[in-house]
Amino acid sequence: MGKTDTILERCGAKGLRMTGQRRTIAAVLQDSDDHPDVEELFARAASRDAGISLATVYRTVKLFEEAGILDKLEFGDGRARYEDAEREHHDHLIDLHTGDVIEFVDPEIEALQERIAEKLGYRLKGHRLELYGVPIRK
Repeated sequence: MGKTDTILERCGAKGLRMTGQRRTIAAVLQDSDDHPDVEELFARAASRDAGISLATVYRTVKLFEEAGILDKLEFGDGRARYEDAEREHHDHLIDLHTGDVIEFVDPEIEALQERIAEKLGYRLKGHRLELYGVPIRK
């Protein structure tokens, strides 16, 4: 499976039964380039299909997470957010004032993590880095 597969295609490949509402939620996730929580996903899905309930969104993201289609992100603010598990690797900086999540990739950090793992006798298979900060007042 290439990284180009859509969320919908991966649901099919994993044999998930795709109702119309699940398709709508998958499409909303596919179109999201941020890190929505369940309430945000619900608002976006309900604007496309008024019949979708919050409970359906909760059940669907849990199903997608268990199937390895979504990654659950918990940044300590009590809101679980979701992103496509197959997206290119990136790290997160969380703005503690606004809750905004900024994605970044830094080759030096990536290399340093590899070197640390190696020094400890491991080959790195993955990692998650979260930075928490407040804006520097100029």
